[in-house]
Amino acid sequence: MRRINPISVILLAAFSLTAASLPSTKPEDVGLSPERLRQIHAMVQRHIDAGDVTGAVMFVARKGQIAFLDAQGAMDIDTKKPMTRDSMFRMASMTKPVIGTAIMMMLEEGKLQLGDPVSKYIPEFKDMKVGVLLEPAHGPGNPPKFYVVPAERAITIKDLLTHTSGLSSGPMGQSEVAKIRRKPEEKLADYIPRLGLTPLEFQPGTHWMYSPSDGFDVLARIVEITSGIPLDRFLKQRIFDPLDMPDTSHYPTDAQMPRLVTVYQKTADGLKKNENSLSMSSKVYFAGGGGLVSTIDDYSHFAQMLANGGELNGKRLLSPRTVKLMSSVHIPYTLPGRTLGEGYGLSVRVMQDAIAGNHRISDGSFGWSGAYGTHFWIDPKEEIVAVMMIQTPIREMRPEFENAVMQAIVK
Repeated sequence: MRRINPISVILLAAFSLTAASLPSTKPEDVGLSPERLRQIHAMVQRHIDAGDVTGAVMFVARKGQIAFLDAQGAMDIDTKKPMTRDSMFRMASMTKPVIGTAIMMMLEEGKLQLGDPVSKYIPEFKDMKVGVLLEPAHGPGNPPKFYVVPAERAITIKDLLTHTSGLSSGPMGQSEVAKIRRKPEEKLADYIPRLGLTPLEFQPGTHWMYSPSDGFDVLARIVEITSGIPLDRFLKQRIFDPLDMPDTSHYPTDAQMPRLVTVYQKTADGLKKNENSLSMSSKVYFAGGGGLVSTIDDYSHFAQMLANGGELNGKRLLSPRTVKLMSSVHIPYTLPGRTLGEGYGLSVRVMQDAIAGNHRISDGSFGWSGAYGTHFWIDPKEEIVAVMMIQTPIREMRPEFENAVMQAIVK
């Protein structure tokens, strides 16, 4: 990949801004070292040189102002098209906090409660069963063997938000979900009720186990039911338009397609193109667990809104108390299944004990990541918003980015 002069790292933050940008500032004016911020560029370049990623767009704001914005490398190996500020990325599970925000908006309007059983909105989720494992799966075509027992209580909206429902979380549930998987033409209203017939992986609330797609797809359907409009319209009217996020949707337009970064998987033979990289996106099925495409500017607007306590540029989506509720520890890291030091809030990871988990970000920081490598977090203590856009799942880049940002704080 073409190497970019490190001096461009700081200059990018001083470029003239479009209407769709947060205000920019000199790093030193918000307590960040320009020299130390170059570690972000150097870190990305190491991974480009190692063949881990083709390129990246990296963003850091402090006190609501952009202090660092860098696009480096290429969007595609074959074309060598340069990565740019308006390159578009598949957000995958970074869709989930957007759905979490939509649920919080319905909560504020009194249209749902966190403790509501899912069956209140989707009757098929009444009287669910829990799988009890007899024999684990033995490769493709040999699913796990199990029997079912009644769930001790109903799964709730909060269970779905915190990944403690057990819905489509592990091999037992997913083996049954595979039998009723949605058809391409189906909408949320068609598919979601069938999930109520599948077994839960554990008794609700007793474990943390990630539900990659279905759990938040159910939440997306609940947003449709409580708001009375399809999810894509809700997100555009209530979140994307107010936050000036014109490039964010569940499917790129024909005009946007050339800006879509190619997804790769790292293999022993180098980077291999993902030939089904829009599998999470759809023009009819508006998933909650993944599927959004976005840009660095668009998603930073969403993140900054949360950092501001629910408001951006005079448009308020949530109250500060609701954002605090969303970003509080609801599931401690001591619950079986969680990661050391990392609690979980309502659709976001929350740093509960950074020292215990060997993390650099502050306790109380919150955010999430996506399967194709995207990552963001908000640090309320240091007033930091940071977003990483890549399209190869290189997990070690997440803590490296966090470290590179935090070591640049000098005031």
